[in-house]
Amino acid sequence: MIAYEAAKKNASLILCARNMEKLKKVASTSQAMTTGKVLIHSLDISDYNSVEQLVTFIEENELPIDVLVNNAGVGIFKPFLETSQEEIDLMFSVNILGLMTLTQKVAVMMAENKKGHIINVASQAGKMATPKSSVYAATKFAVIGWSNALRLELKPFGIKVLIVNPGPMRTSFFDTADPTGDYLKQVSAFVTEPERLAKKIVDTIGSNRREINTPWIMELGSIGYTMFPRLGDILAGGLFNKK
Repeated sequence: MIAYEAAKKNASLILCARNMEKLKKVASTSQAMTTGKVLIHSLDISDYNSVEQLVTFIEENELPIDVLVNNAGVGIFKPFLETSQEEIDLMFSVNILGLMTLTQKVAVMMAENKKGHIINVASQAGKMATPKSSVYAATKFAVIGWSNALRLELKPFGIKVLIVNPGPMRTSFFDTADPTGDYLKQVSAFVTEPERLAKKIVDTIGSNRREINTPWIMELGSIGYTMFPRLGDILAGGLFNKK
């Protein structure tokens, strides 16, 4: 959805993901919306070699990167005592470690050009954790903390950093996180539609906005959690605990 919204503004795009068939379909649709170039490249963000191959592709083709959108993510919702080491490694490698690797390499290119915008998609889970999401929340807490520091470090180079903290969304993310589909049904009142969020993200490019938080009720809950932690525990363990 972010690719489509950017294409509507005649942006040139480099689309990256593991599934090349889906990438080709998204690229075809995007190309019909923009006069810019739309390129695709295979990327497994959890594989450092894959990240290196993407960076080499960008450098060899002398492709300027004005905006980096880090949107890859995986979540597995289950009690921590039942979470395997493999599942923990997967969530950390995709959600934060691979993210850092790619961002560092792209940020070096942006710093040379004295401009750029990095958009990191975190989660409301990174502001207020709930039961059965301890590891996932840990990765998103890391994304938020790292992004806030990164914003300060990159400001002298003219590079902006935006954090996007969505609540539950109707995307394929929940194919892994909640295979039964029960969670999305229970939180239907809080679900953010990806089309609306994508437009908001693209419209924010170039601005100094620090965060986008949706839905408002969960953002209000996270603020309350910070100010009133005991009440926050009640909300996190009750109202917002639908897993």
